[in-house]
Amino acid sequence: MPMEINLTLCLPRDEMSIPVVRHICDYAMGEVGVDRTCRADILLALTEACTNVTAHSTTENEYEVAIHIDDKRCEIRVVDSGKGFDVDLAEHEAAPPDAESGRGIALMQALVDRIAFESKPENGTIVHLEKVLSYDETNPVRVALAAAGARSRA
Repeated sequence: MPMEINLTLCLPRDEMSIPVVRHICDYAMGEVGVDRTCRADILLALTEACTNVTAHSTTENEYEVAIHIDDKRCEIRVVDSGKGFDVDLAEHEAAPPDAESGRGIALMQALVDRIAFESKPENGTIVHLEKVLSYDETNPVRVALAAAGARSRA
């Protein structure tokens, strides 16, 4: 039996919105049995993407976070309407490992299975994050899904 969760959040471009989106994403993943390590990786990548919006976007507008969770993966889109940035330059000029800032893209790349950027001057940026999920199969939802699947195959 397939499972799917879709959430879209419109948030103020304020750093206080980051714990809110983290909590909502963590709760959704936890409820369906995503294991703690996998959740931690996704949440840290999400935090980096949202931090970049609040730190670098020059508009006062809201930003959007769309979260899609299914049986196999978590896909997240973080969308801002700022000035955009040079994706090629950002990906090739990573900060040193001991730098205080500038390591967000490298960190996101290390934490998720796929990352992509769409950035257009004066039209904003979309950060796409995707990670294959691993589950705690003792979670009650996972047990119920497994039982339903076994009944449907019988």
